[in-house]
Amino acid sequence: MKTKLYTFLFFLNICFLTAQEQKMTAAEITAFKEDVNVVSKKIKTLSTDFVQYKHLDFLSKDIETSGKMYFKEPSMLQWQYKKPYNYSIVFKNGKILINDEGKKSAVDIGNSKIFGRINKLIIGSVSGNMFDDKEFTISYFKSKGQNIAKFLPKDADLKKYIKQIELTFDKEESTVIQVKLLESSEDYTRIVLKNKVINAKIDDSVFTN
Repeated sequence: MKTKLYTFLFFLNICFLTAQEQKMTAAEITAFKEDVNVVSKKIKTLSTDFVQYKHLDFLSKDIETSGKMYFKEPSMLQWQYKKPYNYSIVFKNGKILINDEGKKSAVDIGNSKIFGRINKLIIGSVSGNMFDDKEFTISYFKSKGQNIAKFLPKDADLKKYIKQIELTFDKEESTVIQVKLLESSEDYTRIVLKNKVINAKIDDSVFTN
């Protein structure tokens, strides 16, 4: 009896997962990529609230932080954490500028291939313009109201830091609403974007850290 029950529950679980997330067909992939590329080309600026969940395998509860993100083409980006602490990181002119509650530091992206690729990934994930088959093995899925692209890095060095990137797109707007970075361990970071404002004026001074 128990064996039948476990089999039934397993079947229900598989059906649930299948209903939640299904692979796209070739035609759906083409249409999805075209929609995202059309929208991303129109994005000149973007500001959005975000909530970040850091999952660490040894903790029973995810670490939650929140703040504001600003993007201005071609490559200026700021993540401004406001809760539970003040911390900001700016990607600008080939540098990463960090302000940790008044303690400032800078990293030259040009001196690190890994930093350069991570910078490209972050900016691409915000704008949605990152369907690079040379850099990643990409698989595409759909669920109710959402499309999901999963990126597996091909570069061995990058794999040491990032095992997989998952971008979730709103099906109607074709913009990113969630970014999930899976590390080489079982840890991951999940960032939920909300209250997006596209193409409003953002002054360059916003990216002064």
